Amino acid sequence: MTGRGEAREEAILLATLELLAEVGYDRMTMDAVAARARASKATIYRRWPGKAELVVTAVKRHAGSPAAAPADTGDLRQDLVAVLEVMRAGLTGQDAALILGLMIAMRRDPGLARTVRGQVVDDKGEVFGAVIARAVERGDLPGTVDHALFAEIGSAMLFSRLFVTGDPLDDAFIGHLVDAVLLPLLAHQR
Repeated sequence: MTGRGEAREEAILLATLELLAEVGYDRMTMDAVAARARASKATIYRRWPGKAELVVTAVKRHAGSPAAAPADTGDLRQDLVAVLEVMRAGLTGQDAALILGLMIAMRRDPGLARTVRGQVVDDKGEVFGAVIARAVERGDLPGTVDHALFAEIGSAMLFSRLFVTGDPLDDAFIGHLVDAVLLPLLAHQR
């Protein structure tokens, strides 16, 4: 992509996020995105087949979705702490109103929900799964461990702290989550 093409794409993605925050997913239109970004609808549709794909690209680009698991420390506890820190960084870098609005829209729009789950939520599960897979390879855990369950538990606890209770999402909490919840559940699977 040329410099001009990259600038155009960035303008479209930023316009998408601005409109999502202002009017929500349901009321956001491709026409409004095109007008805000000063781009044609044809330009937008050449790159994104629909609103859901455009929104997911914008959220992924600007929300810092984790692309890879943290480095292997050789220690399950340290690896779990590291992956939760990566997840925390992704969550705290996002606009809460945008994410909550997106989640509400996912409940009403099955196409959006499929796209978000396939491109954003599954990425987080893969990062967590990589940590569990390394522990299995080292012999720390059996191959039957349900890594998806642990990714869901870890994500839910971080999400709850950040968006529901407002309690600190600090290093002490992450250590407590690993020691009091995740490690005991993993030990139960042995």
